Amino acid sequence: MAKRSTRNAVLACAIAASIVTTGCSRLSDSHGYVPEPSALDDVVVGRDTRETVALSVGRPGTAGILADSAWYYVRSDYERFLWRAPVEVDREVVAISFAENGTVSNIERFGLEDGQVVALNRRVTDSNTQGIGFLRQLFSNFGNFNPGALLSEGN
Repeated sequence: MAKRSTRNAVLACAIAASIVTTGCSRLSDSHGYVPEPSALDDVVVGRDTRETVALSVGRPGTAGILADSAWYYVRSDYERFLWRAPVEVDREVVAISFAENGTVSNIERFGLEDGQVVALNRRVTDSNTQGIGFLRQLFSNFGNFNPGALLSEGN
């Protein structure tokens, strides 16, 4: 009977250890789409158009801001570990540029090492450079208001 309870305890410990190590493993995620190099080999600079590129490699998730001058295919790989925020470990960007007549003018491939993080929209207020609190700034403007100057500018 003692051997059976020892065996059950060892089995329970082994199961608990496997659950703990599985829960602590790194998880990988991949987001986005980048066409395979073989598909990009079929795109001919100067001949193919947006329509033929869409048929051969698909439409991208992102297009150029100005007059749809380029298509951007982006794929990112992330690793997560426990409660920590995901970390981008790899990024690939394929940029297909178009000339004014709509034909492909350039195909470029970039990696994570080629880029830098750019904040497109910062929702952070810059810190106060003068060291003055909000209420002090608000009330200091009351003495600066001159209604006569406002009326004389209109005439």
